[in-house]
Amino acid sequence: MIKNVIVRKLSKNFAEGITTSDMGKPDYKKAVKQHEDYIEALKKCGCNVLILEADERYPDSTFVEDVAIVTEKCAIITKPGAESRKGEEKGIIDVLKKFYVNIEYLSGEACLDGGDILRVENHFYIGQSKRTNAEGARQLTEILSKYGYTSSNADVLHILHLKTGVVYLENNIFVATGEFKEHKLFKDFKEFKVIKVDDNEAYSANCILINGYLIIPTGFKNSKKALLDAGFKIIEVDMSEFEKMDGGLTCLSLRLPKD
Repeated sequence: MIKNVIVRKLSKNFAEGITTSDMGKPDYKKAVKQHEDYIEALKKCGCNVLILEADERYPDSTFVEDVAIVTEKCAIITKPGAESRKGEEKGIIDVLKKFYVNIEYLSGEACLDGGDILRVENHFYIGQSKRTNAEGARQLTEILSKYGYTSSNADVLHILHLKTGVVYLENNIFVATGEFKEHKLFKDFKEFKVIKVDDNEAYSANCILINGYLIIPTGFKNSKKALLDAGFKIIEVDMSEFEKMDGGLTCLSLRLPKD
């Protein structure tokens, strides 16, 4: 059950953020409207949404998932791997203190983006990407263990973040695309199902199951059909302007799990 969700408004320099996309510059006003629709979708799922003001120092700061990892027992403040995002995590600390007694911190040479963390029940897969290094993974493993969680590493070779390529829904059901359609992390499960997303619809692999509803990006008919056929209740949100900035649905929120 997810009761509380944290999001951050777009900075006016949103279009100056990091991207590998060749889809062109995002339309700021359209992106703001899409973000508002995203918030409404979360509310439809029964969530209380805390909306933080934009942080104009950081163009990518609306992708709030990257600056923290939230569990039932603690919140962990990360250290984003991109140079332009260094220090961005400081803006979430006081916010999370309103919800958590236990706040942990990565330090030193650690680099880690929240988008590289895939939780499957009480196990956490830590993506080893261009944004998350071995020291970040080591420190996170140590912190998670302290609270009774297990973890393991997963190589991320051809995409931005681990959750760009694979997300966990429920009951050992995953959605995956690209290099994660057939990945060794699935060897950890005796029984599992992977809903495989076509390469030309790869963006739609990043979706959010929250309180019985599955939020997906609009415009990906094959993925939508596969997810409907699997029995999920769908809410669609237009994400076209965020796709231009390599941002997906999970990137835009911190979803605080409740015991």
